[in-house]
Amino acid sequence: MRVKLSLIALCLVMVAMLAACSGEAEKMDEKADVETGEIAPPAKLVLGVAGAHSGDLASYGLPSVNAAKLVAAKINAAGGINGAMVEVVAQDDQCKPEQATNAATKMISDEVKIVLGHICSGATKAAMPIYLDAKIVVMSPSATNPPLTQSGDFPNFFRTIAPDDAQAALEVSFVKGLGLKKIAVIHDKGDYGKGFASFCKTYIEAEEGMEVALFEGVTPGAVDYSAVVQKIKGSGADAVIFGGYHPEASKIVSSMRKKGIEIPFLSDDGVKDETFIKVAGKYADGVYATGPMDFSHNPIFQEALAAHKAEFGSDPGPFFTEAYSAALALLKAVENAGSTDYDKVIDALHNKYVDTAVGKIKFDAKGDAEGVGFSIYQVIDGKYVEVK
Repeated sequence: MRVKLSLIALCLVMVAMLAACSGEAEKMDEKADVETGEIAPPAKLVLGVAGAHSGDLASYGLPSVNAAKLVAAKINAAGGINGAMVEVVAQDDQCKPEQATNAATKMISDEVKIVLGHICSGATKAAMPIYLDAKIVVMSPSATNPPLTQSGDFPNFFRTIAPDDAQAALEVSFVKGLGLKKIAVIHDKGDYGKGFASFCKTYIEAEEGMEVALFEGVTPGAVDYSAVVQKIKGSGADAVIFGGYHPEASKIVSSMRKKGIEIPFLSDDGVKDETFIKVAGKYADGVYATGPMDFSHNPIFQEALAAHKAEFGSDPGPFFTEAYSAALALLKAVENAGSTDYDKVIDALHNKYVDTAVGKIKFDAKGDAEGVGFSIYQVIDGKYVEVK
């Protein structure tokens, strides 16, 4: 028995000695850190960026990644947000709903609390329930489908661009001003394209003396759109309004012009893209499209544009201004909230103004940025020019 007690006592002494040694080692490590000047890595704040970063619609999504990187670099140079350095983490959805849900799920696994994106309305709509369940705040620079804010289903969703009903109202008003009365309204059957086209149809039918000569959907990615072009010709329309993106728009307008159909072709901000002009070539000239208002006079816009040219060696693409503004708004909301707390960040977005490239903004009860809107542009000599 005495032997056993002695062994136990010896074990206890050894444990105490090991603990003491461990404590001394930790103190020595701390002393070494002080002596070497090594500093623990700073806290990190992840800004997720989701959108089309590859595929046919990458020209819409990549500018948002660049915008986020530029904003992060600027903020980090000034000391970060609440002592944390901003890190940009991008997830590609190719503007496809099924990939958007995967991107959203990956954001959750990466413990992201704020997301800039998505780009396309259909992809955004698919991902939003996932973000809502996880209490992640999302802000899009380009998803214009009205129900995203107006339905009330997604109180965690915000955007720095006006919705499609405002865009469609402007376009129909412009068409009326041109004296055009019979309008063929074509769309790509998607949440964004069909949604915009449906608003146009409603507004046209509400105008005395105007009528919808044709309301027709096309399948995205088709090689040939001669069938719908023939229907446009047969409808007797004196103008075409298209709801959708540049790949389909470029094919439709090219086919129309090749068949000698010279009536005006008008579209949405999904077509106000340099890629449309490159693909449609000479057939792009004269095409009208709505797009975000011109903010070139804004000092923050000018700063952002200069930063993009310096960093990437080119002018930014579509929705860059709105994405830059969204990144600023999200990060400023975290700063105002003092954390990434879901309710506090949302409250800050609704109630605190922030200076951005689209103006000094806060967000209304639905999540739409106050004071932003659309303008009409036309392709002249291979470039989009604002119609005054």
